[in-house]
Amino acid sequence: MPEGHSVHRIARQFARNFVGKPVFASSPQGRFAEGAALLDGRAVESVQAVGKQMFLETEGDLWLRVHLGLYGAWDFSGEILVDPTIASANGRMGQTNQRGTDLDASSIADEAPILDDAGENSLASIGAPRKTRVHVRMSEATKGLADEGAEWPPPVVGQVRLRLMTDSTCADLRGPTACVLQTPDEMLATVAKLGPDPLVGDVDEGEERFVAAVRRRAVPIALLLMDQSVVSGIGNVYRAELLFRARLNPHTPGRDVPEETVRALWRDWVRLLAIGVETGQMMTMDDLTADQYRAAMAHRDDRHWVYHRTGLPCRVCGTDIVLEEIGARKLYWCPRCQA
Repeated sequence: MPEGHSVHRIARQFARNFVGKPVFASSPQGRFAEGAALLDGRAVESVQAVGKQMFLETEGDLWLRVHLGLYGAWDFSGEILVDPTIASANGRMGQTNQRGTDLDASSIADEAPILDDAGENSLASIGAPRKTRVHVRMSEATKGLADEGAEWPPPVVGQVRLRLMTDSTCADLRGPTACVLQTPDEMLATVAKLGPDPLVGDVDEGEERFVAAVRRRAVPIALLLMDQSVVSGIGNVYRAELLFRARLNPHTPGRDVPEETVRALWRDWVRLLAIGVETGQMMTMDDLTADQYRAAMAHRDDRHWVYHRTGLPCRVCGTDIVLEEIGARKLYWCPRCQA
């Protein structure tokens, strides 16, 4: 499932390429035909992400709410102006890199792109990984990827629920869990049900909301971190990694987790989310050399402590990583480091 960092990257792509412009909306698949007809011709006024959901405001007080769910993704094509706060496929290094890593951004600035084997950092398709990619003509920020002979508008490929287009940029939505239109009041009501997102509102207020929500519940912390009313944006990968980084037993009831540990979880989520938004990858490893960082950016197996490492030795203690099911989702953890 696309986690919070992906949705924030999508929102920034829309802000850069669609806000202030009228959109041509259609539903090639037909399942959102009425909604697309209402959106068609309206100017986009703002866009924001909250956790795993994106809200696109158009003129006339009409909001588009999209929740990608397990399989949803946005495919961008045409001329794409890349938001400067997110990296290209190279994955920028520097001051917002993971904790404990001190790497010189200039040392890799002219190297070949770090291409992720799972497509997680793609600026062309953001969401559930795709085996194919639509044509992309990037901005000057990513020179060398242009194809002046590409067909425009791009042909519809697969089951496109919603296509939004400006004169030069196209965004195709496939496989979302939710794609609905809302009034301003309905949009605010949806957001009010969501837990704090480090990139939305005051981060200190978000911390207090998170601490209060966790420490009043007897539910295991592993379930609380996946509860979008407790905290927004955390999915299976970040859940496993945050708990390992905190050396916290996933079955500990929220009310039994020391307050300082809960606060540390929030602050680590603030840090990891920022890294994920910038690089497009859920990078959770610390203290990597330049070569290790490049390997981790290219291969998911090299960038996580415990996620997807069932039966492999813990990177810290050597104990086999355990896989179990909790809340109908897979949970990876180290029974020794997180005892």
